[in-house]
Amino acid sequence: MEYLFRSPVDVDIRLDNEEERSFVDIEFEHGRKDKAPVYGSDESVKGAVMIRLKDGRKLDHNGIKIEFVGCIENTYDKGNVHEFTRSVQELASPGEMRQAQMYEFEFKHVEKPYESYFGKNVKLRYFCRVTVTRKMADVIREKDLWVYRYENEPETSNLIKMDVGIDDCLHIEFEYSKNKYHLRDVIVGKIYFILVRIKVQRMEVNIIRRETIGTPPNQYSNSEIVTRFQVMDGNPNRGETIPLRMFLNGYSLTPTFRDVNKKFNVRYYLSLILIDEDQRRYFKQSEITLWRRKDEQGVVA
Repeated sequence: MEYLFRSPVDVDIRLDNEEERSFVDIEFEHGRKDKAPVYGSDESVKGAVMIRLKDGRKLDHNGIKIEFVGCIENTYDKGNVHEFTRSVQELASPGEMRQAQMYEFEFKHVEKPYESYFGKNVKLRYFCRVTVTRKMADVIREKDLWVYRYENEPETSNLIKMDVGIDDCLHIEFEYSKNKYHLRDVIVGKIYFILVRIKVQRMEVNIIRRETIGTPPNQYSNSEIVTRFQVMDGNPNRGETIPLRMFLNGYSLTPTFRDVNKKFNVRYYLSLILIDEDQRRYFKQSEITLWRRKDEQGVVA
């Protein structure tokens, strides 16, 4: 029985110039890991499919095809996969295979409207899928690729200015130079202590990623702290000003995703947190927009 249901062929999908591209490490369920070559959103996807026979057997098939697929997968509803891009090419008509065969393919300027994303609850994938159709069981192989979408610098980026206050106890103003950053940018800001009548133990700035899937009432959200950046340790004095410089390069960040195909959002926030000597926490947060500049080749896990 094991022999009967074992795949009679090996299928290998090779993409052109794959070894010359940057790669992104991706992780699937059950701990399976892979490396996906990086493509721009306007690039064609070209390569070859190699099919080798096993054990010297011939292969009778009902056709061989390759598909380029872009889809959104929801962790909470694994059976509901939404395809937003799909192109098909027939590689071979029904027949008999007696020796290894190689089939070339090319998806010219295939639509890739969104950047790839692997999050906690949702995945936006692009992959090539080869199907060898058979009477008993189809042989299917997939190969992922990773898509970056590059953007021009935003025309406007506003100053962020907020305050944290407790009546007659604490008044802090803080500002950041802008609210839109590319993924290798530097967050520059200042924190002003106008009134301090509580014992501040430490202060930190966190970058928070908030992932939201679906629409109410079937909506799921997940927030995670991407990084904690300690601004100060100890009690500040009234009138003191603390400068802030936070380099984004090296953190696991993605561009901001807004209402992607009406399926999910990924947003980022700067959260200023103060902790006093009684471990009480005071915080204020503001949304920022992240975007990918042309020369950025950061890795997204």
